[in-house]
This record gives sequence, structure tokens and C-alpha cells, in this order.
Amino acid sequence: MSAPEKITAESRTEFGKGAARRIRRDHKIPAVVYGHGNEPTHVILPGHQTMMALKHGGANALLALEIDGAEQLALTKDVQVDPIRRVIEHIDFVSVKRGEKVTVDVRVHVTGEAGPDTLVVTENAVVSVEAEATHIPEAFEVSVEGAEVGTQVLAKDLELPSGVTLLADEELLIVNVTEQISAEALAAELAEEIGRAHV
Repeated sequence: MSAPEKITAESRTEFGKGAARRIRRDHKIPAVVYGHGNEPTHVILPGHQTMMALKHGGANALLALEIDGAEQLALTKDVQVDPIRRVIEHIDFVSVKRGEKVTVDVRVHVTGEAGPDTLVVTENAVVSVEAEATHIPEAFEVSVEGAEVGTQVLAKDLELPSGVTLLADEELLIVNVTEQISAEALAAELAEEIGRAHV
């Protein structure tokens, strides 16, 4: 994982819906940093730079926020996005220290083509792990290249980088390679379901 992106944050003094709207109108993002027993710190972040940092860092983006001249490592916890305009409305961060271990959900990325007549089902798209705040993996890659029907990838089969500990159940099913159902079989199954529903 690359070094955390540095972003200069302004302290936020105005609160309420009107103040938040004004912040967003200026293409900035209201945010709050929690953690380490301190009072939550309310800040304003530059919109475009923050959006690019989150896009680059993924769901567990780690940012180095400069607040009033002091640097604070902040791990992204919750990003609220306007469902219509697709702009970031608010971000919750948790403050972390270098070397500190944190619990995060890391997404699973499936690659490769499974064998013929197979259907690849991702049963769990994220896996809970413990990692150093500055070394959170962006994703776990699972290759299904040439996998046959009946192939299952469990949490314990994931390749974890050093320093990363699996918190999820070892037997958690991540990827399941099943038999692809033919159109005829699917139609017959649906007809049977409909028949049962009308009984």
C-alpha cells in the first residue's frame, strides 16, 4: 500500500444543514474524525482532492490530514454519497497511529475464467481482517482460472500479506464454483415454482 495521501483540512466552526450546504456549494466536503478517546474533530476537506484520494485508496483509504498544522492519520469509515447527484456529502474517519492495528473489511476480487459449464458465485465479497493502519490491503485476489464444478475457496485459502490476520471464520465460503444451469432447466424450474405457487 502506498503512503497515505496528504490533504490539508480546515477546522469546521459552523454546523447545521445550512452550513453543510454552503460547504458543499464551495465544492468542499464536511467530515469528522473520531477516535483515541479524543473529542471528535470536525473538518472541511477539499472536494476534488479528497474524492481522488478515496478513489485511489478504496473503501479503506488512509489519509494524512493536516489539521491546524498537525498531521493526523485518518482511516475512512463511512462515506455518505448523494444517490442522485453522486457527490460526497459527508465522511466519517477514525484516527489511527502508525503501527496501530485496525479491523477492516477488505473486498475480494475474482479473476480468471473457470472451466466450461460452470457458474462462479461470490458468496462473500468482503473479508474481515486485522492489519496495520498503514498496510491495509486494497483487495484479496482469488483466481478461478480453469476451476471445475465443486471448487470452493474458503477464507483460510486467501493469500494474506505478512502482518495481516484473518478475523473472519476460516471456513467462511468466499467463492463457489457450481454447475451452470441450462436455459431449459431454468425454465422447467421456474414453471415448477409457478405451479407450486398456484396450488
